[in-house]
Amino acid sequence: MEEKRKIYSVAELNRAARFTLENGIGEVWVEGEISRLTRQSSGHWYFTLKDESAAVSCAMFKQNNAATTFAPKDGLNVRVLAQASLYEPRGSYQLIIRKMEEAGKGSLQEQFEKLKARLAAEGLFDAGRKKPLPLLPQKIGVVTSPTGAAIRDIINVLTRRFPNLGILLAPVTVQGEGAADKIAAAIEYLNTRDDIDILIVGRGGGSIVDLWAFNEEVVARAIAASRIPVISAVGHEIDFTISDFVADVRAPTPSAAAELAVPVKAELETQLVRLAARLGGSLQNQVHILRERIPGFRQTMVHALMDDLRQRQQKADETLRTLAACLKNAVTAQKQRLPGIQQTMNHCMGSTVTGRRQTLRRLKVQLRALSPLAVLDRGYSLTQTADGTVVRDSALLKKGAVIRTRLAKGTVVSEVKDKEK
Repeated sequence: MEEKRKIYSVAELNRAARFTLENGIGEVWVEGEISRLTRQSSGHWYFTLKDESAAVSCAMFKQNNAATTFAPKDGLNVRVLAQASLYEPRGSYQLIIRKMEEAGKGSLQEQFEKLKARLAAEGLFDAGRKKPLPLLPQKIGVVTSPTGAAIRDIINVLTRRFPNLGILLAPVTVQGEGAADKIAAAIEYLNTRDDIDILIVGRGGGSIVDLWAFNEEVVARAIAASRIPVISAVGHEIDFTISDFVADVRAPTPSAAAELAVPVKAELETQLVRLAARLGGSLQNQVHILRERIPGFRQTMVHALMDDLRQRQQKADETLRTLAACLKNAVTAQKQRLPGIQQTMNHCMGSTVTGRRQTLRRLKVQLRALSPLAVLDRGYSLTQTADGTVVRDSALLKKGAVIRTRLAKGTVVSEVKDKEK
């Protein structure tokens, strides 16, 4: 019986066990929680993968872990493609990891990449459409869970940096069924208000499944349509969601989002005091410089005014000389014309006087012929009453009336004694 025994050395046994594991089980997908993760200087990762009732040692070598798109850490649920094996020197059973992804990430990652590519093609991630954050917001709207650590961190940072800043929470569920619709509705509601200057949209860390609401298209489009600048603050620094790409600003954590949203009030006050002092000093320097320049300005102005007055005097003198020359020429010309004008005027006046004299003699003859006094030369007389009325009827005269009778030569005054018809 002893001759039929197969005696293995420890090395042979471990080698056989490794062969059995590697060929009997082969490559398998295993899901569990990372524990006791260590990263060697060589680039290899060593950790334990466990669930509620068991654990297994794992190794992921540098050439394989370089393709991992996230940072594994203790407590993270992952799904690994592994080769069951055995480390012969210690006889320890282990998994050699070929590929690792977050639990539930297989189909979700595919959805993420497709939506990201489609929205990028539409231009929703373009830098040109992103709005700048206001320098000093008066009120900040926050879209997150009212019970999570994110809202506490945001409030703590905001109130520490700017104590009298307004904060309005739009409470939503941030994971699970219907969370994306509620987040989008909260963003749309805050955009109906006129007192919100910045929106912070986000939550604390978690797995890709926990953060998935922020990878939904409805949330991305609500952020893109927001007229209010949006800071996306989802998960930890290593986490990226569609919301991060479409938002105006991406913050690595909710606390960092609060720091990006507002400056430190005390620092602003210090800067204002410093700027006011610099401005006051600058103004004083300018006043001093201007005062020193006043004498020079005065001298320059005096010279300028004197030059201007001199030029104006020269122009006035030239104008006067020109006017004097013109007047002299005009007077000379008029003097030269004066003898001819006088001769012409004398001739015209002589002709006019001669004609007028002849006309006067003719009119005088005509007037004398027509004058009632002309008949007086033929022996007639003209009798008038005292008031100058011509007497044509003796019946109009009364006894005692004084009458004046004009003869060719002289006038007779008489009193009516009697009258005959």
